[in-house]
Amino acid sequence: MPRVAPERLPLLVKVARLYHEHGLRQPEIAARLNMSQSRVSRLLKEGVEAGIVRTIVVEPPGMFSELEDRLRDAYDLRDVVVAGGPDESAESDAALLSAIGSAGARYLESTMLPSDRVGLSSWSASLLAVVDAMTPRTTRTAERIVQVIGGVGDPRAQVQATRLADRLAQVTGAEVHYFNAPGVVSSQEVRDSLLSDPQIAAVRGEWRDLTMALVGIGSVQPSALLVSSGNTLPDRDLQALAEQGAVGDVCLNFFDAEGVHVESDLVGRTLGIDEATLKTIPRRIAVAGGRRKLEAIRGALVGGWCDVLITDSVTARNLLEA
Repeated sequence: MPRVAPERLPLLVKVARLYHEHGLRQPEIAARLNMSQSRVSRLLKEGVEAGIVRTIVVEPPGMFSELEDRLRDAYDLRDVVVAGGPDESAESDAALLSAIGSAGARYLESTMLPSDRVGLSSWSASLLAVVDAMTPRTTRTAERIVQVIGGVGDPRAQVQATRLADRLAQVTGAEVHYFNAPGVVSSQEVRDSLLSDPQIAAVRGEWRDLTMALVGIGSVQPSALLVSSGNTLPDRDLQALAEQGAVGDVCLNFFDAEGVHVESDLVGRTLGIDEATLKTIPRRIAVAGGRRKLEAIRGALVGGWCDVLITDSVTARNLLEA
């Protein structure tokens, strides 16, 4: 901390008090004290450097700024949003989704730009909670919503994926572009044939121009909700992936506990955004939480599958311990 000559202290204190306590603007202080505005600015800066002026942020209850900072630094992320979820003993899917959904909605509403081209993964309860919590705006807040993965599981479950894309387009005023294809097919030959379709190829071409991605983080142990909805892979595929060390996925790109992509026959049968294209998207926002997904979330973070995480406070603390 730099020392200030004793004879300068009275002026430093006077300028600091006029600005911070009395609310005068710098030009008003300059006029009152008969000095230039640039000198007022230098004196205010000097007051901070000398410790005469100290800024204290009083965090309201229910905020987790320090936890967000620690998690961001621990995993070298661009940003972290932590929601106040239920405690360990009272954890429930409904409470968890409500907390994460509200936090995610606030984050998107404050950071999305009218020029954003958003890649959207398949339906997930977490993403639906976020989008349902968003408030429609009178002006456009995104340019385009583009699905980046085909439908997974029971065809009836794709009603939810379409609803998710439609709802996000509605609240942002954006156009929506659907990826009308199954997420996983029986063979690579079938996959290659579908990828040659002009409409599917056109949507895939848009993936290279996305400015952000909004994704969920899946687990090889799907929730009861996903199983009941039919929006999951067959048990035989999940079992084979688990045997190869997979713990989770982002857009059907499965990875192990250290975030390394697991190469399996599923790769050649999947219609969706690939690892290389996904990781070139400038902002990749993942929404996920809960004890069941802890290992998958950690793998996604260390593997660079996302650079923004929206989660709950219990999961955030567990990730730091991990």
